[in-house]
Amino acid sequence: MAKQSRRVVIAIDGPAGAGKSTIARRLAERLGFTYIDSGAMYRAVALWAMRQNADPADMHRMEQLARAADIELQPAGLQILLNGEDVTAAIRTPEVGQQASVVAVIPGVRRALVEKQRALGERTSVIMEGRDIGTVVFPDADVKIFLDADPQERVSRRLRDFRDQGESAPPEAVAAQMQERDRRDRTRAEAPLTQAPDAVYIDSTGLSLDGVEEEILRVVRARLTNGKDFS
Repeated sequence: MAKQSRRVVIAIDGPAGAGKSTIARRLAERLGFTYIDSGAMYRAVALWAMRQNADPADMHRMEQLARAADIELQPAGLQILLNGEDVTAAIRTPEVGQQASVVAVIPGVRRALVEKQRALGERTSVIMEGRDIGTVVFPDADVKIFLDADPQERVSRRLRDFRDQGESAPPEAVAAQMQERDRRDRTRAEAPLTQAPDAVYIDSTGLSLDGVEEEILRVVRARLTNGKDFS
């Protein structure tokens, strides 16, 4: 990797199932950056709220939980700790995913987690993925990517994720949930999913992971090293 004399932030945004987490984790490992999975943070808050039987309509309570949550992201995003407990597997269930999309529209929760995300990004060079990283969390990110894919491709990927986790779900239900998630993400009042004006759009439909990785690395090289190798 080309040595950097300053902290570098790479922001990857996009809808559910576009492959953001997988590719961000791979890039972080390749570049020696810290990977920050913002979605895992919302899932952790959602899990805690579910365990507390907290009503998502109680926005003040939800913000309290988000601010009080001690969320640790271990190297490469392979382990997520919530208040000292390993919740890596617990936050990946379909139920928590659905609840996370509800929690994520609460302005106070978003503000609380944005503060935590920025604090993480101040410490070292990072790759952070989510839905508002390049527009809200790090509007001055050195590199911004908007990663997308065909809706059917995104559904197929999500089904593969569930199978890998030992879960099962009807394709029709996953498609409906993803459509609702897209609607909620794009229309929420606080930090909706949208492509930043200076983000590079990449359609990952039909591309292998290696192909997506190389596409993003080309952008990184162009922005940071004048086209020279960066890995």
